[in-house]
Amino acid sequence: MDATIIILILIGFLFFSAFNVLREYERGVIFMLGRYWKEKGPGLIIVIPGIQKMVKVSLRTVAMDVPPQDIITRDNVTVKVNAVLYFRVMDPQKAVIKVEDYLYATSQLSQTTLRSILGQSQLDDLLSKRDEINSQLQKVIDEQTEPWGVKVANVEVKNVDLPQEMQRALAKQAEAERERRAKVINAKGEFEAAEKLGQAADTIGQHPPALQLRFLQTILDISNDRNTTTFFPLPMEMFEGFYKQRKPENKSHDD
Repeated sequence: MDATIIILILIGFLFFSAFNVLREYERGVIFMLGRYWKEKGPGLIIVIPGIQKMVKVSLRTVAMDVPPQDIITRDNVTVKVNAVLYFRVMDPQKAVIKVEDYLYATSQLSQTTLRSILGQSQLDDLLSKRDEINSQLQKVIDEQTEPWGVKVANVEVKNVDLPQEMQRALAKQAEAERERRAKVINAKGEFEAAEKLGQAADTIGQHPPALQLRFLQTILDISNDRNTTTFFPLPMEMFEGFYKQRKPENKSHDD
């Protein structure tokens, strides 16, 4: 009686263990007696215990951090770079059969590729041409993971840690560049101001009444100011008559 109960319990356990439920983002790779049989899912999957075996594979996109790597750039600068890798399984059969652990293999491949690609780049390109480097990394890694049924969607270089002396050198270079731009802008401003003054002088020379109008405008501006002392500029032509009268008097005294 006890043996019969044990057998029934064992049969019931085997019966219920044959039923598996796969989510929408999961697929099951079924092996029958060690050989690949078919791919199933999602939904209710029946796997015969002892004869069949199922390996679950997720089809969701995986965001994997690439640990910081010490890299010597093409111009012999040592930097520490890390990145993030986005990929997903496109062919569950290949991901299970062609590689032992596709997550570990993709992680190791991304690290070696990161060192190889960035080691061929110069520091300026690494800092300024980030999009081009990301595209190159994605292309190279994707070509090597394709036989595993893994599709690399994107690779992003996150941080580039520079040595302290290199950070100081770049800071000095940036400061010198800002000073150069400031001097260029100041010189352009002086040139434009001088050019406008020259045009104004030419206009006044062609139209003498414009000088008088400018003189009156200056007096108006001074009168609106709240200064206690006011200076009135007078043209020298106003004193010509006085000078002409004084000259004959001086001649008579000399005589």
